[in-house]
Amino acid sequence: MTGVQTCALPISGLQFRLHQQLALTPQLQQAIRLLQLSQLELEAELRQIAESNPLLEFAEDAEPDPDDEGEFAEANYTAPTAAAEPAVDSDPSDATEWSDSGSSEQPIDFSSSGSSSSSSGNSSRDDDGLEPQNAAPETLQEHLMWQLNLSSFDAREKAIATVLIDALNSDGYLTDSLDAMLAALPPRLDATLDDVDAVRRRLQGFDPTGVASLDLRDCLRAQLEQFDPATPQRELALSIVNDELDLLARNDIARLARRLRASEDETAAAALLIRSLDPRPGAALDTTPVEYIAPDVYARKLNGYWQVSLNPDSQPKLGLNQHYCSLIAQARGNDASWMRGQLQEARWLLKSLESRAETLIKVADAIVRRQSAFLDYGPEAMHPLVLREVAEEVGMHESTISRVTTRKYIHTPRGTFELKHFFSSGVSTEDGGSASATAIQAMLRKLVDAEDPRKPLSDQSLAEELNGKGIQVARRTVAKYREALRIPSSNERQRAG
Repeated sequence: MTGVQTCALPISGLQFRLHQQLALTPQLQQAIRLLQLSQLELEAELRQIAESNPLLEFAEDAEPDPDDEGEFAEANYTAPTAAAEPAVDSDPSDATEWSDSGSSEQPIDFSSSGSSSSSSGNSSRDDDGLEPQNAAPETLQEHLMWQLNLSSFDAREKAIATVLIDALNSDGYLTDSLDAMLAALPPRLDATLDDVDAVRRRLQGFDPTGVASLDLRDCLRAQLEQFDPATPQRELALSIVNDELDLLARNDIARLARRLRASEDETAAAALLIRSLDPRPGAALDTTPVEYIAPDVYARKLNGYWQVSLNPDSQPKLGLNQHYCSLIAQARGNDASWMRGQLQEARWLLKSLESRAETLIKVADAIVRRQSAFLDYGPEAMHPLVLREVAEEVGMHESTISRVTTRKYIHTPRGTFELKHFFSSGVSTEDGGSASATAIQAMLRKLVDAEDPRKPLSDQSLAEELNGKGIQVARRTVAKYREALRIPSSNERQRAG
């Protein structure tokens, strides 16, 4: 798929110079493009290609049709065996419908991404055929406006409430101050700051309780006030929310009990009541689609060794349409030439997909072998790793490794990670080795979690602790890693404690 072109370039007179350049064939360009695509992008790309090439189809767990295989063999065309699965669905329920057309295969459903040739996979209605499944979900603003229209608000209060509702973020909080809300109101309303706040407090009692709050403390307070006054530990919980929310965040029950002059059992019960509240009341009605990560490969430890395997559910089930392939032998003229061209392109695509899968498993295996300590012992055992090391091991260019590890995910017993997660720069150690940045960050987190809240460790102290463990790291490097971990400075941690 690659070629080296040699050109003779005139320099002056009869002098010539030979020049070589690497030419990327369309097939190689396609393979490179597929390699860098994520799982979702790959599926979308393949479906677009399959729609324009009748010799390609998605085969969802289909069984090969013996008759089509025979016709295809007579035509002297052979489909790739590893990358392409037979794409004929031999569902006996549809045999009668398709027998008249001379083919036993079902129509291909390109609109469904996760189902086979089931008729329900492309349907927008439930089993009863009445309710559409793709109806737009109700937004937080729509839900609150519905309640507002059923409330006892007068026209002036509704106008204020409408402005407040429009200013809510996806969590249900006001994004601007009350002064900004007042400035956004029409002058004809002649509203005051107290008027805006009064309407806001009434909105807090809407469903979900706590919307239109100014901050977390205000949100929790509004939800607690909705409880029956006789609720056990309600008043104690209100005191914690109003005055001691920072101590609650650190789960310092003993200190909370002393400050509130209550027993530890009562304080623990009040803390449990607060934790039952919803800090993001608007999130339940958030219409933002949730994207789930499906791993491309799995890492499992079998018989004491880490092994890597492709996720079969993430691999595109694309193959040759046996029916159309069988028609090539019967085609004549331009039709035959066009179909043979489509067949060749389909074979190139399937070969590229096979190469993509082989490259992915090869790179993932090399990464897992080098980072087996991380899988066994955790982040503190992460080794330094750069693209060049993996590229040399698998015999590929660094740019190829970069493409393979971008937006490709591996599932391990310690979680699901992007393959890029396992690459980290190194810091020298006293014994002449090196420690990865990920391992150092894990050590920093451990040191900060174990420190005395009243005497938090400074960046210099953290650097000295790491130097005591044999890791030579400067104070400014510690500060950089601490900020990356979103750990406040020692002064901020001391004030919070």
